[in-house]
Amino acid sequence: MVSSPMEAAHAAFWAERGGLLFRQARHAASMNQRALASVSGTSRTTLSAYEHGRKSPTLETAGRILDAAGFRLALEPKVEFAIRESGDGHRFHVPSRLPRLPVAAALGVARLRDRDYDLADREERRAAYVLLLCEGGPQELLDHVDAVLLAELWDELDLPPYIRAEWRPLMEGAQHGVGVST
Repeated sequence: MVSSPMEAAHAAFWAERGGLLFRQARHAASMNQRALASVSGTSRTTLSAYEHGRKSPTLETAGRILDAAGFRLALEPKVEFAIRESGDGHRFHVPSRLPRLPVAAALGVARLRDRDYDLADREERRAAYVLLLCEGGPQELLDHVDAVLLAELWDELDLPPYIRAEWRPLMEGAQHGVGVST
């Protein structure tokens, strides 16, 4: 079967990304390739080919390798962003869903616009969330905005009406458990 250049590029992207995941898991487990290959039932040369994106494992094999390193494959909802614009041309991002963050991230320190915000402090979290909803890019929103903490602060946030209007459907869904990913 001959694949198109687009299909080949797509396959190469996922092979490279999979390789990165294997390397990250192996390093986090403090294992070398030989040790991980042995524990997972594959050869070192095959594991090396996976890690460098030269070869792609089956889902079963990927799960077995990650399991041997102390990790698991998980299904995670994709978050997409829409760029919205106010009447005066102000652009901002609105996600398709809100993630729950690990506690260390949700209540950690966020460095935004040359200022540190202690997200464990309610007032600082409120100020950071206003800044993030008004000016934050997709990665900043994913890194620092927790669905439950945002829902809890929602009525207290001093947001321009156009931003509140665009985020309102997402927040109403979050209050009912819709559009929140854990």
